[in-house]
Amino acid sequence: MTTIRQRRVGKGTEAAEDQPSEETNVKPDGKIPPDPPGGKLWNILLVTVGGIVAISLGLLTSVYVATLHENDLWFSNIKEVEREISFRTECGLYYSYYKQMIQAASIQQGLHGLVYDNKTESVRTINILERMNVYQEVFLSILYRILPIQQYLEPVYFYIYTLFGLQAVYVIALYITSWLLSGTWLSGLLAACWYITNRVDTTRVEFTIPLRENWALPFFAVQIAAITYLLRTHLQPAQQRLTLMAVFIATFLFSLTWQFNQFMMLIQALALFILDCLDMLPTAKVTWLYIIQISGLLLVCVLQFFNSMILGSLLISFNVSVLIARTIQKNLKKGGLLNRLGKLILHVLLVLCLTVLINKFIKKILNLESDEHIFKFLKAKFGFGATRDFDANLYLCEEAFGLLPLNTFSRLSSTLLFYVYGFVLFLLTVAAVIVAFRNLSGSNQAQLKGKMEEYTVTLRPDAAYSLVHTVLFGCLALSTMRMKYLWTSHMCVFASFGLCSAEVWKLLLKCLHLYTPQRTQVIKYSIPIITLLYISFKFWPGIMDELSELREFYDPDTVELMNWIKSNTPSTAVFAGSMQLLAGVKLCTGRTLTNHPHYEDKNLRERTKQIYQIYAKRSPGDVHGILRSFGTDYVILEDSICYERRHSRGCRLRDLLDVANGHIMDGLGENEPDLKPSVYPRFCEEIKKNLPSYTTHFTRVFQNKTFHVYKLAKHK
Repeated sequence: MTTIRQRRVGKGTEAAEDQPSEETNVKPDGKIPPDPPGGKLWNILLVTVGGIVAISLGLLTSVYVATLHENDLWFSNIKEVEREISFRTECGLYYSYYKQMIQAASIQQGLHGLVYDNKTESVRTINILERMNVYQEVFLSILYRILPIQQYLEPVYFYIYTLFGLQAVYVIALYITSWLLSGTWLSGLLAACWYITNRVDTTRVEFTIPLRENWALPFFAVQIAAITYLLRTHLQPAQQRLTLMAVFIATFLFSLTWQFNQFMMLIQALALFILDCLDMLPTAKVTWLYIIQISGLLLVCVLQFFNSMILGSLLISFNVSVLIARTIQKNLKKGGLLNRLGKLILHVLLVLCLTVLINKFIKKILNLESDEHIFKFLKAKFGFGATRDFDANLYLCEEAFGLLPLNTFSRLSSTLLFYVYGFVLFLLTVAAVIVAFRNLSGSNQAQLKGKMEEYTVTLRPDAAYSLVHTVLFGCLALSTMRMKYLWTSHMCVFASFGLCSAEVWKLLLKCLHLYTPQRTQVIKYSIPIITLLYISFKFWPGIMDELSELREFYDPDTVELMNWIKSNTPSTAVFAGSMQLLAGVKLCTGRTLTNHPHYEDKNLRERTKQIYQIYAKRSPGDVHGILRSFGTDYVILEDSICYERRHSRGCRLRDLLDVANGHIMDGLGENEPDLKPSVYPRFCEEIKKNLPSYTTHFTRVFQNKTFHVYKLAKHK
């Protein structure tokens, strides 16, 4: 087990920034009059100061997480094998392809080794660029090879510093989004401070560096910032074209760097669909965003050698369905309330039916089954029947795929973030309901404003999008803890925008009959400043203590295992074991694997279930036959899995295998009535007794406190 131990001592004013409302400062011809010279210079000064603050906060965040990583592992002082072991589970697998490209004789040979890879899955040749999202590793390795930095910077540091640098991009994008929504860079400052002080719940980059989401989320944040700007009113055609280009580039990079991109963008497309149906966004801009999502994903599909999982994604089916349905129902946004509601219900049903039909048709044509485990997992998670499916239960039993723990909210509340978020969410939800009802009922807004201007509720398109975005991703985070990082980062943006927005305070003060422009201005600046002071005084000492705490990487058993494999096994040897461990074996030793943690392939999932019979109740002959069918030379057994106590009964890996095999589980507790006792003992326990029936097939060649390695006999 990898642990972190304590390091041994001795070793080595902004009023002019407010956005104009949709009605003010607009000529009858629709053009915005130019600002006076003094106002223009003041705006330039404010933008310059705000930009400097944004860049400074981004760089500080990057240095902060890099320092935490160094302090946790003493990364600069540990051996190369220890550095590689610190890239746990799938992180090690992704980094191994960067290392492979660096060590290749040439860039061409490195690319050829990825396209025709026969070491990631034994007795199979797979295309890594098609199967996995590793173009970032390819690009970074090529960049490292062509830049004159080899003498000054090790490859591993070039890699991790790039990821920490992307955190600067992430924070700057969040800052800009909040600034655009509120009209003041004070909001961006508050968003960045909340992101940093809630680091435990907003990012995990310092200990899972190569994880795909750490590459993708900065580009997703840039895309949201660009969409926020795109949804502003009175954009010039040139501005709109440039913004659409920025949205496309960010969408493409986000899609290229994370295999779960299609599910995140599907939620985004649902947000656009809801707002478009309620007439809260310009239809033309929404159409462009649908097209950008489709084209970005198709471009990634081409780069991934026409990956069928992308073509069969729900996102493409949904977006195409929306565009078709809109063509069929041309008068969707005309008529009274009941007429509109009837059309809207038909429109939603039409889109859903078309989505299912198109998706089923594509999957039938392509014979696509790569993502079926996700739908099995979702079906079981939301109570649509119990399942004995091994893959679905493997996800269900992992804490990361469970419900968001309640202590998350107590941590977020300690920085005031959750309280402010709830306050802003309530106000804007009420405003959105009023605006949506007014839009659907076809009220004459100009006449309404003439009669009761003081009480008219409005919601800008960018604010409406931010509201629905945070609600949908909040639902995702609540249902699946691993996805909370998509929500909590935007929570910082949404809460800071509300706290610094004149429109939010104006709405509240009008409801309380306390509104004056001067009071609104005082509140929108004083409360954020007080909040910033509170955060600084409360959390600055803790951050300093955190940065001064020094620890050290410590995992001698895994280091011993990797060194033994490199020294005592042929370079062509094939290893079987747990997915998580084998990723490290590939990275540290370069040996061939039978299975690995990148689970988005049906054949690999079936192979992994077979390999995992080493922890089930099977005969030694059966296990030997299964392992040899995948070309296995050595199998690694882990006591932490064989005698697992981390999960409760029913969620231990051996329990999942027993149920899938129709056997009763170990220990006290209930079993389903149709499960039967196995005629064989558990393989991983019995093999250690060196009984003749086992030594005929397996010979122990290495062991320590954690691992046992057996060499397989090659029977004719």
